[in-house]
Amino acid sequence: MLLKAIPLLRIFDIAKAEQFYINWLGFNSDWQHRFKDGMPLYWQISKDNLVLHLTEHHGDCCPGAKVFVECNGLWAYHAELIAKNYPFNRPGMETAHWNALTMEVIDPFGNRLLFNESTEISAERAD
Repeated sequence: MLLKAIPLLRIFDIAKAEQFYINWLGFNSDWQHRFKDGMPLYWQISKDNLVLHLTEHHGDCCPGAKVFVECNGLWAYHAELIAKNYPFNRPGMETAHWNALTMEVIDPFGNRLLFNESTEISAERAD
């Protein structure tokens, strides 16, 4: 039985990853692992029900991945991100052809997070 998937995203600079994922997007740092000092980092971060693994290990995955994130409250999250004035990313909101609001952010390593809120669910919540 399948329980959940945890995407792995390739990173190259811990400080930039922390600035992007922790300080700007608001993820929590759950744990970090290195086999020993000076070795590549493997790092679990999370926000609400989304868990990501960030890895410096070159054999784990390639940069340029895209993660589709279903969510609600996207307008509020967008406003929160814009208010932080992160200098490297100012995402817009779009209406997708599959009846959803979307916001895409691109991390410093070319990985993309596409946040998606179904407009049908949003309309139901407004009733």
